[in-house]
Amino acid sequence: MRVLVGVVVCTVVLLLSLRSCAAVRPDLTITTIKQDPYTMSKGSQLEGYCMDLLSELAKKLGFKYNVHLVKDGSYGRQDESGAWNGMIGEVVRGEADLAIAPLTLTAAREKAVGMTKPFMQTGISILLRKDISVEAGFFDFLTPFSVETWVGILVAYLGTAICICVVARLSPCEWSQPQTEKNSFTLSHSLWYTAGALTLQGAGPHPKALSGRIICCTWWLFGLVLLACYFSNLSTSQGSDSNSLMVKGFEDLANQQGIEYGTLSSSSTLAFFKNSNNPTYRRIYEHMERTKSFVLSMDEGVRRAKEGNFAFIGESVSLDLAVARHCELIRVHEVIGMRGYSIAGTLGSPMLKNLSVAILQLSEAGELAYLRSKWWASSCMADPAKASPLQPHSLKGMFLVLALGLGLGVLLAVLELTAKSRSSAGEQRKSCCTVLSEELSQRLRTTTTNEKRSEETADKENA
Repeated sequence: MRVLVGVVVCTVVLLLSLRSCAAVRPDLTITTIKQDPYTMSKGSQLEGYCMDLLSELAKKLGFKYNVHLVKDGSYGRQDESGAWNGMIGEVVRGEADLAIAPLTLTAAREKAVGMTKPFMQTGISILLRKDISVEAGFFDFLTPFSVETWVGILVAYLGTAICICVVARLSPCEWSQPQTEKNSFTLSHSLWYTAGALTLQGAGPHPKALSGRIICCTWWLFGLVLLACYFSNLSTSQGSDSNSLMVKGFEDLANQQGIEYGTLSSSSTLAFFKNSNNPTYRRIYEHMERTKSFVLSMDEGVRRAKEGNFAFIGESVSLDLAVARHCELIRVHEVIGMRGYSIAGTLGSPMLKNLSVAILQLSEAGELAYLRSKWWASSCMADPAKASPLQPHSLKGMFLVLALGLGLGVLLAVLELTAKSRSSAGEQRKSCCTVLSEELSQRLRTTTTNEKRSEETADKENA
């Protein structure tokens, strides 16, 4: 009995000791660095993107942690002796279990510490003022429409003018006596009339026949819609956005001399240009080295960009934050040198695998995108998108309506002439085809004979 009691007591003591050991398991020590909006002070607490990310990871993996700011305020660089400073140094020396901050994943850091899968992708881009744009050209008023659309409008204009001229000659309601009357709708007058209608100015006289009026009404409708599209697209095409910037990428930056540019001194961005074999990037580095256009901090680069005539080269996520905070700035679309921000841990730590899986799960669930939108939120009013030049297919409906109107007008003019020829054929006792061919021959030939007859009639009246 005593032996049984002793076994029970030993078992209880062992369980209590294991439980106490589990209870006193030490929390993870996390090191970070102050950088807006990743980690910021709020009273005695820390907040920001990295703090929210750390909280989500702790919920998924079930660990507790204590966070402190890195002592020397550095991310981590290796000196000549091979020793690391900053957050990387604290992890290497065992002073911290993890380092969470915008730490760029590099080969040198990968050798010293373990790195998780990136929780954010970044690259190198350009920040500058929105109003640094291309000077207005002499023919910018043509930009609302594409070249193909302008060609289509010209063809429609000439086709309409020719149809008006032909219909005015064919229709007996418009030109009843071709032997004695002068046709007012010559080709030159038809061109003038069509141009006046397109500009909403009008030019008389107007057609009297139904066929001519149908063509004119169709052209007026076509011109009204065309002008509305033109002025609408013209107003939006004059807006200032990234499409009108003088510098759209690093090639433009290297080829121009009007805008000064620079980056952070002793930064990974500068090292990228310095070590690159790309001719364009080499030219950018040589220019910055020659002009000594480096800045000492991110805030100084943003300030110089706000002052104008300066393009600041930096990491795209940092530039996006500057754009969100300063509405007069814009980041170009081109991003080069893509890389990721990762969490650093002790080399060989099994926890890094679990952290990488958790980061991928948060990314797939949209949590990382939510955190990005939360801490990079902008109060700036969005600029209206610049309209692209209208293509012919955008106005295909109006071109179709115009073509139908022109066809209907010509058809009505032929029917009007056929009806007159049929009635004249009965009076003259000739076949309808004969009279119709005579009418067509008389109406479509040159007006030289009619002009001479008009001059002779005028001379007789004067005599």
